[in-house]
Amino acid sequence: MTPASITSLFPAAVCPVAPPGAQAYADQITGYVLWGVLILFVVGIVVAIGAVVAGRLFSMPHASKVGVVSIAVVFLAAVGYMILPGMINGITGSGCVS
Repeated sequence: MTPASITSLFPAAVCPVAPPGAQAYADQITGYVLWGVLILFVVGIVVAIGAVVAGRLFSMPHASKVGVVSIAVVFLAAVGYMILPGMINGITGSGCVS
């Protein structure tokens, strides 16, 4: 077999491309989602700290425990928010299928 016939056995890489003009909208939606998640992190921290303070002020230990657990959950979610996109990008690469 010649080298030209060997390369013809494998299909060329197929790289998906957004339709013309669609990438700007996709970027805008992605930006809104990312900012929305950041705002939810801040709201979660404020509510969790409020639960801890209210639990201490009103002698409600369960509220304090829920507040501490909520702070831990928001922290773990923030770590995932920073790590998971890089992991997904590393797995999918350029998105081309060969």
